[in-house]
Amino acid sequence: MAALPEQLLRELETVKGFDRENFEAAHRQPAAVSVRLHPVKGAGVFADNTPVPWCETGRYLDARPVFTLDPLYHAGAYYVQEASSMFLDHMIRQLLPERSGLRALDLCGAPGGKSTLVASLLEPDSLLVCNEVIRTRASILEENISRWGYMNTWVTSNDPKDFGKLTGYFDLIVTDAPCSGSGLFRKDAAALNEWSESNVLLCSQRQQRILADVWPALKEDGILIYATCSYSQQEDEEILDWLATEFEVESLPVPVNEEWGIVQVTTAKGMFGYRFFPHRVKGEGFFIAALRKKEAEKTIAYTKYKSTHDKKAHLQAAHVLNFADWLCVPTGEEYSAIRSEHEADMHLLSKYVYLRRTGLPIGSPTAKEWLPAHDIALSIDRSSSIATLEVSKEQALKFLKKEDAELPQVDKGWYLVTYKGLGLGWVKALGNRFNNYLPKHWRIRMDINDTD
Repeated sequence: MAALPEQLLRELETVKGFDRENFEAAHRQPAAVSVRLHPVKGAGVFADNTPVPWCETGRYLDARPVFTLDPLYHAGAYYVQEASSMFLDHMIRQLLPERSGLRALDLCGAPGGKSTLVASLLEPDSLLVCNEVIRTRASILEENISRWGYMNTWVTSNDPKDFGKLTGYFDLIVTDAPCSGSGLFRKDAAALNEWSESNVLLCSQRQQRILADVWPALKEDGILIYATCSYSQQEDEEILDWLATEFEVESLPVPVNEEWGIVQVTTAKGMFGYRFFPHRVKGEGFFIAALRKKEAEKTIAYTKYKSTHDKKAHLQAAHVLNFADWLCVPTGEEYSAIRSEHEADMHLLSKYVYLRRTGLPIGSPTAKEWLPAHDIALSIDRSSSIATLEVSKEQALKFLKKEDAELPQVDKGWYLVTYKGLGLGWVKALGNRFNNYLPKHWRIRMDINDTD
């Protein structure tokens, strides 16, 4: 690993909790490997591994396996996430003990770690909008949201200023802002090579623009959670003080166990923040803070709309989901299922933002049958009456590589391929062969010979 930037090290000398010798020593060690379990699909997975202390579904792994060769990863049983950033779980549980009927936004969502974490905490009648302005990264976010399998988790691809038009709409906004990335030096050589004081300043200015643009979308008494993977105070404490200067806010502390090694800081304007150093915690560099909006904000009104619920398509697709209170709405050439209480949200949001993924894509009708979407295979709401083909690890990997999985002969029809009870995707039995309906962009491209 290249030497750490001397300018950054000098700046950190004044930061609470910093210890140069131990900080540099930690950067000579490999980064910890951690995953966060799906609350529904992850039962029994990594059951004997050490928990992440601030996240009850977080687990440390002794070594980094080849996740691509684990069918449980593809099934959405867990998400590979850096442990420090899982503190968001603790923060939301403390600040929002009741999480029903909320409207939440993960503003800078890709690749999906914080989006899937928030989705795991919200009640089904809440709505989570996961946004990523960069279209290529939005595709990765959408894939991870699909793998996580929640109907109330939608994906958009918009600039923050577009959300600013939804005044007073969101109860919770999570902004894991683009930053200089110094907290990821152990994991990302590019972050170390590209770090500079000028980039820190550029990121700080961008963070202010993002927050100012989205601020109107947060309702009065709503909560903003701000996070970076930067050590620089210009991107952390100084951003909190800028928020306190520009807006009426209340800083929100959360209880922290001293044994966790997390450093609670207080800014010049009395704002609370939480910093993670790799020599103090088993995780990477991270900073997070929460505040409450204390200024009046006019709430955008829901507008009248004509329902787009397709009763005929709903009847044709009714067999794929395990509950009845959902609407079948056209989304492009296919249909999606949304909870009935979210139809007004769909029509409102569609006026201001680009909805890449609305609800749960469920497929489309043909002349003779319903063509199921891949997303149903991964959904926690799929019907338990769907015919399944349970496969071995070797068969699962061949299916995921779109190779001949040597499946047993069965009656003609649609089957959900499952591994350890979790859905991987669809096949259609045609008598003497199977058609594999795994989307091409989901296919494993690496060698699967070593499956141990």
